[in-house]
Amino acid sequence: MSHLDPGSEMPYDKLQANLELVKKRLNRPLTLSEKVLYSHLDDPANQDIVRGESYLKLRPDRVAMQDATAQMAMLQFISSGLPRVAVPSTIHCDHLIQAQIDGPKDLKRAIDINKEVYNFLATAGAKYGVGFWKPGSGIIHQIILENYAFPGLLMIGTDSHTPNGGGLGGLCIGVGGADAVDVMADIPWELKCPKVIGVKLTGELSGWTSPKDIILKVAGILTVKGGTGAIVEYTGPGVDSISCTGMATICNMGAEIGATTSVFPFNSRMKDYLVATNRKDIAELAEKNASMLTPDEDAPYDRVVEINLSELEPHINGPFTPDLAHPVNKIGDAAREKGWPLEVKAGLIGSCTNSSYEDMGRCASIVKEAMKHGLKAKSLFHITPGSEQIRATIERDDIAKTLREFGGTVLANACGPCIGQWDRQDVKKGEKNTIVTSYNRNFIGRNDANPATHAFVTSPELVTAMALAGRLDFDPRSDSLVGSDGKEFKLSDPFAAELPPRGFDPGEDTYQAPPSDGSSVSVDVSPESQRLQLLSPFDKMNPKNLLDMTILIKVKGKCTTDHISAAGPWLKFRGHLDNISNNLFLTAVNIENEEMNNIQNKSTGEWGPVPATARAYKAQGINWCVIGDDNYGEGSSREHAALEPRHLGGRAIIVKSFARIHETNLKKQGMLPLTFSNPSDYDKIQPNDKISLLGIENFAPGKPLQCRITHSDGSTETIELKHTFNEQQINWFKAGSALNFMKEKASK
Repeated sequence: MSHLDPGSEMPYDKLQANLELVKKRLNRPLTLSEKVLYSHLDDPANQDIVRGESYLKLRPDRVAMQDATAQMAMLQFISSGLPRVAVPSTIHCDHLIQAQIDGPKDLKRAIDINKEVYNFLATAGAKYGVGFWKPGSGIIHQIILENYAFPGLLMIGTDSHTPNGGGLGGLCIGVGGADAVDVMADIPWELKCPKVIGVKLTGELSGWTSPKDIILKVAGILTVKGGTGAIVEYTGPGVDSISCTGMATICNMGAEIGATTSVFPFNSRMKDYLVATNRKDIAELAEKNASMLTPDEDAPYDRVVEINLSELEPHINGPFTPDLAHPVNKIGDAAREKGWPLEVKAGLIGSCTNSSYEDMGRCASIVKEAMKHGLKAKSLFHITPGSEQIRATIERDDIAKTLREFGGTVLANACGPCIGQWDRQDVKKGEKNTIVTSYNRNFIGRNDANPATHAFVTSPELVTAMALAGRLDFDPRSDSLVGSDGKEFKLSDPFAAELPPRGFDPGEDTYQAPPSDGSSVSVDVSPESQRLQLLSPFDKMNPKNLLDMTILIKVKGKCTTDHISAAGPWLKFRGHLDNISNNLFLTAVNIENEEMNNIQNKSTGEWGPVPATARAYKAQGINWCVIGDDNYGEGSSREHAALEPRHLGGRAIIVKSFARIHETNLKKQGMLPLTFSNPSDYDKIQPNDKISLLGIENFAPGKPLQCRITHSDGSTETIELKHTFNEQQINWFKAGSALNFMKEKASK
């Protein structure tokens, strides 16, 4: 499947055979995503297949993990007692490098301060058969696209933007670390059979409109939860006007609409990219198997969205949520009406979403024209190459030089400011300001830990133009700039080669292949470490623990995984469950006082931080639960947002609705994710109430649970709560976690 995985054969023959079985059973046209998904079924002859209902048991082709989530995933795999991973797997060091000065200096500093973690991941990879991409190699999703993704692939990755690989026709799905452990342990991976949303593209892209504008428009239509439980599949003649890396951009940001994943059909643009990345043999095999890599005619979609690319305008989304969509010529009026700062303090391009050679080249074309008129960036301007290959190639072709001359700083090949790894010094915390990025996510405080920063996401071309003008309300299609000679001019449409005419420069070799036998490799975790901590099993289910639970916090409004378990400076504790639990719910809004990180200890009456209060409850043996709003847990795949509540004594999370990955993560760790049968029952529960879940002894699939609310005046009322547990997931809950259940089965 990759030259980096000797002995891993392309699976097309097996997939075709599986698909034939399924087609005979279903006897209807299939969408592309159905073909790829169902051809990876563990038991294609007998698996129940009903969209939105069945739980599919699947056999993914590979697993990918970024370093922040790989720590917990590998700690869990070590706990399983298994000697070696069962499928090709990789670890990618991209999350722990903070943007501070520039690429080389920041990388050197990161290697020094994260030495213990990198050593753990490298040795764990060597011992258990996992490939290791060293710090500086690039962002996981770009590395996957360049080396591992292929049409028809089914891959899971411990990062929510894993769908990036859909740009090469694969189904690449973000999961928590416990799911990765299942696949690495040769256990069929479980996924609720997704519905399929079709996005039909007509016309073609031109001018300032870019692939990013397609997903920005789709996000505005579907919202942050409109894709939940569904795969988004792009079809139509407009697909062929998009480069392979442009398709990856669209699939990457599909995570922001809650989609299980997104995918494009195999075409010539994918073939060109495979050839350019030294995978001509895979391109030829894909051509021979094209029938399974494209949808059938008249394939049924659960919903269809149509977008005419010839009419699509450049968009900018935000602030504070990636689905607040504005055509660029409307953002100025919206900002003035809402009081959003019009001055752009910083422009940031690159990241896993938009750091292709084409992206960088189109930005360089804008910059060259501006500099001919004597202009440079008015805003702070940062560039994040997606991989060592991209960095080396844009350096060789003088694109990086051009962007530096414009006033830009080329950062390390890493996630950087996109995930909050940014030592920002140009504004003070609490200072209201605007930044524009080509990233994928713009939640409050995400990029710089400043809740007053208004972050907008857009294409790298528009970021560059706005950094040049220094204003949010600059529309390069109609607005003029004034050159150093005092004359007005308008920017030309950006342009660049889709792929480097001289081929890619691979740069430094940053890959460590695992030895064929890693049994002699030692993996040490010091008991005194503040960065790593071996895991202890969670306690088994006890019905008494679900009676008269205290409410830790009733959350008001949006509660993403960033709110539950912040990233940024906390990333260094991702391998130490107890230490990272000190960030629990730091930025969630408490409905009781509309403040962050300030809740009342219902036992003592004292007010204090959420983590400290949770620890106090745990020390006293007080079981607690959380009450939340809609789309609870949207955003990152980080399972720490499920591990931390469990570690600190939480038992249940009761909300209006869940984001897919987080709901699964909670189940994996032995928590009870429950939803109100009547969403308005959220209003019945007060922060001082006690919550009892009744009849858990008869917990069964499809059977709602009864919830008794005991109010502070002693009165009670009962409401109904729904769940999505199946039989196996109920076994996880009873055992205390999926890992506990795995060990129980192995010991029998």
